[in-house]
Amino acid sequence: MVVPFLDLKRQYEELRAEIEPVVIDVLRGGAYIGGKYVEAFESEMRKYLGVKHVVSCANGTDALIIALHACGVQPGDEVITSPFSFFATAEAIAVIGATPVFVDVKDSDYNIDPARIEAKITPKTRALLPVHIFGQPCNLDAIRRIAKEHSLCAIEDAAQAIGSEYKGKKIGVTDAFACFSFYPTKNLGAFGDAGMLTTDNDDLAIIAKALCEHGMGSNGAKARELLYGVRDEFSTTASPDPLYNPYKYYNYVVGYNSRLDALQAAILSVKLKHLDEYNEKRRKIAAMYGEGLGDIVKTPAPQPMNQSKSCYHQYAICTEKKDALGEFLAKRGIGTGAFYPVPLHLQKAFSGFRYRKGSFPAAESLSRKTVCLPIFPELSEDEVKAVIQAVRDFVREQA
Repeated sequence: MVVPFLDLKRQYEELRAEIEPVVIDVLRGGAYIGGKYVEAFESEMRKYLGVKHVVSCANGTDALIIALHACGVQPGDEVITSPFSFFATAEAIAVIGATPVFVDVKDSDYNIDPARIEAKITPKTRALLPVHIFGQPCNLDAIRRIAKEHSLCAIEDAAQAIGSEYKGKKIGVTDAFACFSFYPTKNLGAFGDAGMLTTDNDDLAIIAKALCEHGMGSNGAKARELLYGVRDEFSTTASPDPLYNPYKYYNYVVGYNSRLDALQAAILSVKLKHLDEYNEKRRKIAAMYGEGLGDIVKTPAPQPMNQSKSCYHQYAICTEKKDALGEFLAKRGIGTGAFYPVPLHLQKAFSGFRYRKGSFPAAESLSRKTVCLPIFPELSEDEVKAVIQAVRDFVREQA
């Protein structure tokens, strides 16, 4: 049986009757940046997550960069993060001019190990950037405690964790920032690039909104005051000229051009209505994998439901024969994913930081061993059973 690693066309066909009318409405309406669909999506997401502020942006990488910038991370600062993640996690730190400082992960859930964080804190440390890898929430209690004790920002890379929960709350509810990606392959995927930041902090929300749009307008003026203590003269004007907004073409801080377009917002709003259902299907598939494979390969450790609830963006098993398993499954017509073959500290782009093999044994071990199996909500039960049987056949042949 042919089982694709991911098939986005299946979901499109299921939602086609809902998606196509809103796409046509956007095209006919002529409002392609901002507007009612972006406002509606942000409002719906605030309600879904139970968070005070949602700031939409162009993509998940921008969300990380803007969060770091808004939290005051500057060139020369250090940000502690995980070496087992997509490149954008550490790339965003480097783009700001700061230095990514890596801390090894736990073998159990593949997330950053809080017990190792404090040893890496220096006077230059400005923020922590944990990653909810594969949708499995980090130990946020421990991470937030460390951040509070050392006066650091705890910015969550939640690119893979939309719909995941930690102690009864959706990932995204935070006093700092959580950063999300809606790349097409994500649990909530756009038809192109898209992203957002979430926060319960009023001031950080204003700064993030300003940074998303060139530091311009009234949000830019407020951001300048919050960041630098400089109050703009327009802020004392009781009634600006109603025919001309004095803020519109004034820029108060240097920001970015990172806005969610109306087409993606409209599509995401349609898909958001189905997200919990889709994530539950992923959890059922994960449970089938765990039951069918847990005795022969290392599977993700299930977390107590009162502690955390993964959205299972990926389902990663571990095997000493990673390449051989991938080749075996490919011959059976079964797709797999290799996340991540090179840990971040060994990426050539970061060779200047002088990390070496052996620096982070757990992350390096996971990079050598993890194979991600198909897990998307449109998979049939028969397809899941076929994957399980194929993996079992491989292990038996290797015995």
